[in-house]
This record gives sequence, structure tokens and C-alpha cells, in this order.
Amino acid sequence: MRSESLPHSAARERQGRYIYLACPWTPMGGGMFKIADYLIQAQAFSATANAAELRPLDTRGGANALYSFWVLATALVKIVRGKLNGRLAGVHVNMAERLSLFRKSVIIVACRALGIPVVLHLHAAQLHHFYRSLPGALQMLTRWVFSLPTSCVVLGAAARRFVTEDLGVPAHRVEIVINGVPEPTHARRDASETLQRVLFMGNLSERKGVSDLLQALALAGFDASRTEVILAGGGDIDTYRTKARQLGIEKLVNFAGWSDQQQVARLMARADVLVLPSYDEGLPLVILEAMANGVAVICTPVGEIPSVLTDGVNARFVQAGDADGIARSLQRVLNDPDLRTSLERNGRAIYEQQFSLSHFFVSIARIHQRNFGVAAQPSRATRPLPEASP
Repeated sequence: MRSESLPHSAARERQGRYIYLACPWTPMGGGMFKIADYLIQAQAFSATANAAELRPLDTRGGANALYSFWVLATALVKIVRGKLNGRLAGVHVNMAERLSLFRKSVIIVACRALGIPVVLHLHAAQLHHFYRSLPGALQMLTRWVFSLPTSCVVLGAAARRFVTEDLGVPAHRVEIVINGVPEPTHARRDASETLQRVLFMGNLSERKGVSDLLQALALAGFDASRTEVILAGGGDIDTYRTKARQLGIEKLVNFAGWSDQQQVARLMARADVLVLPSYDEGLPLVILEAMANGVAVICTPVGEIPSVLTDGVNARFVQAGDADGIARSLQRVLNDPDLRTSLERNGRAIYEQQFSLSHFFVSIARIHQRNFGVAAQPSRATRPLPEASP
């Protein structure tokens, strides 16, 4: 219905409505920030009466924990202002574990008190462990907070079981939505290049299996003149650089440091294999980004990964902590062009079917429409760049 066909007061009330995406609004916010940023980048700014604008709502900031309280207080003020001016349609809260749980709980409780509908989007890989470590009173408080949102979005079946069985959220209020990522912005590397590039992307930590990867690379068979391993991400880079030197692989590995969206796109376009030997994950965006770029994936079957990917078809699974298995899988994928081509092709196919940003945007918009009464409109889909000619 066009706004001019509405009564004047109703049209004025509905114009300029917006939805807050609550998350750490800094690239250091990891996957939550990237997902929210992708959604905002993908929206079209429409003046129609049934459309809303997606806006970021920073809940942490990029400084220390003390400063995050000021940022959280500022977020609450913005929510109150949106309630008073009648333009805030709802708040989409992106939550992880630890302090994210407590910060986002404040947002959810405040919205409930103000009568603002909330969608809770759970991205946490370790919330089930963190929840079980909490004292009984905090577990009860967590269950109460999860009872407040009108809908709870999770990444897959394992998270759905946790929020329904452990947190007591009614099954009809839990929706599985698989994350999505944009089309590549850079053409693939020239096929005539002889240097093989292995990419790890993520926070350098033991949870991500970085020590296991370095141990795997120290095993016989990796030629530094033919292979480059790039570790891109923040974390304790100096410690892992020292470990690489102790293992004698400093000429094989390159620590690229934290990378922004454009740097990630360039690294993906040049990679032959993505390796992510994590101990805990939800559904890592880096895997979806690799598949969008037609990059073969080696990863551990943790979190929601085995529910959406198939070993040997669109990814190759290795067990967490198995350095020998990581080394064997890397050698196999690098040295078997047919296997690598199959993983690349099948990974790209499942990206198009399930992991595209357009598919993800539509899924989230439907949830917003159902819970908030309005939703953002997607912009014209970005066409993928053609692959570089061999």
C-alpha cells in the first residue's frame, strides 16, 4: 500500500521507521559485526510506507571494558529516543557469550520494559559451555532473558536444541537462519600461478587450532618455495610467530595481522585452500566467504558445520587437535587438482543455494516483518565478477 493512500496521520507515523541492529559496531566485533554490516550494506533506502531502515546500534565500542558501559548507556538512550519519537520499529539483538550475554540482556530487558519488540540472534559458539559454568541464580536469569524476545534466531540444529532444552524457549519461537555473505568483489587469481596459497583467517588463538596448524605445517612435505601459508587475524601474533620460528617454518608462514573487509576479499581471491582447525565454532563466516570465492575448505566438524556441509563433497573434515590429519588433508587437497576442483565447485554451489547474502537478507526481512510489522528492502543484487582467464 502506498503511503499517500493512507490517512495523513498514519502515513506520517510510518515514514522514516527504522530497526536497530544491536552489536559491537567495530570490525573487532568479529562475526556479529560483519553480519550486521553486510545486512546494512545490502539494504535499499526506500521511502515506501512498509519499509524500514536498518541502523547500527553499538553496544560495546572498541575500547576497554569500562568504556563499554558508556557505550551501552548511550545505546539505551537511543532506544528510549526511538520509542518516544515513534519511529523505532524493533531491535535485532546480536548476542554471543560472556560479557556479550550480559550487555545484550540489558538491552533486551530495557526494550521489554518500553514495549519495543526484540528479535534475539544467537551467534555464540560457546554459550552452552559458559551457561553451564554459571551459578544457578545467573542460569535462571539467563533463561528469563531468553523468554522475553518475540523470536530467537539460531544458526542451526545444535543451537536450537540448546535454547529449547536448556534455556526453555518454546520451539515455535526459535528459527534457524543460516548466515549469508556477499558475492566476491575481486576476480580469482590467475590459474597459471604456480605458488599455492593456504589461508587461515580468524583470531589467532588456541580455540581456533592455530598451534595445531603450525604443528601440521612443521611435518615433512611442505615446500616453502611452492607454498605460502597466510595467517590473517588479530590475537597473540607474536607468540605464534615465535612458535613458527621454533618449528622451523618461518619461511613457510606469513602473519598478515588483522584484515579489514577489502583485505579479506583480496586474500580470499588469491587463496587455493582455506584451513580452519577450530575446537569450537558456530557457523564461521570465513568458511562461507571461502565458498563464495570458490576456495576449497578444510575444517573441523564442530558447531553447526557438519549440519550444513558434507565431508569430501563441499569441504574436507579433520578432527580438532589432529596435527597429522591436518597435514595429510592439506597435502591431499594441494596435490590433487581433481579433488580441489570438486571442493571448489561444490562449495560454490552450496553458497549459491544457501549462503548468499540475498538469501540471508530475505530470511531476516521476513522475521522483521513478522515481529516488527516492517522490514528493510534489499538493494539490487551485486553480480559476481568473472573469474580471471587462465
